[in-house]
Amino acid sequence: MVRVAGIMRNSHTANCVFSLSYHMVLVTTRRRPVLTGPMLEVAEALARARCAARGGALVEFGAEADHIHLLLRLPPSVPVSDLANAVKTNISRTLRRDFPTLRRMGPALWSPSYFVASCGGARLETVKDYVRAQARPD
Repeated sequence: MVRVAGIMRNSHTANCVFSLSYHMVLVTTRRRPVLTGPMLEVAEALARARCAARGGALVEFGAEADHIHLLLRLPPSVPVSDLANAVKTNISRTLRRDFPTLRRMGPALWSPSYFVASCGGARLETVKDYVRAQARPD
């Protein structure tokens, strides 16, 4: 990811230029408000490292006591579901190890589901109009 004066720019690999951003929300089991400030600092660092390890970047991190929000960028070769699983697993294991009070929650820190939405710059109708307007060769 390249950030120039606060503007997000395209990223690239050897054979691909891309701009894929996602908003992901992970919720604690039964939305229990168990996450504290120190826990969230650890969670942010772990999420940042997981994104970077897959060639992406954590752009923004926000959280409350019962859920976390991740705004991230990933290359097209990384399935979002794989990243979600890796982030949930890594954060859960680390927080349970470093904060024993979480062990009382039972077998899972996170709800088995998660929310993810793609974040694009243009509205879908704008992209549709652009695609329709392309001149077909005769």
